[in-house]
Amino acid sequence: MGNRAVITDERKKVGIYLHWNGGRDSIEGFLKYCKMKGYRNDDYGMARLAQTICNYFDDGLSCGVDLLENLDCDNWDNGMYIINTSTWEITGREYFNGVEQDRYTLSQMLKSINDCQPQKVRVCDNEIDEFLKKINTTLF
Repeated sequence: MGNRAVITDERKKVGIYLHWNGGRDSIEGFLKYCKMKGYRNDDYGMARLAQTICNYFDDGLSCGVDLLENLDCDNWDNGMYIINTSTWEITGREYFNGVEQDRYTLSQMLKSINDCQPQKVRVCDNEIDEFLKKINTTLF
């Protein structure tokens, strides 16, 4: 049992599998972190998303990358998120009929994700707060 999800872009070729933290609040946190960091909106950006998620888990077992056809998209948990890396937004969802997870605030997720990144790429908490103000999101 997990809190599984798959993330793919609109081309639906390659996906990132998460065994944990597949709820919408976590996925939006990972995406907003990439937006805050200014990661590219191409395959390199998807690689940075995978790297950010892997740094967050730090166990080597909770995240995978593969062709979408090989991933468990219909996973009985959170299904598959389709994202646009130009905006780092969720643009679609498949294989999900449940209740959206709303356990973590965006501020909590961003700070938690940031704390798990290597020191040289982390940002200060006040930069996260400024980013949240910039995108017009409540902090708590």
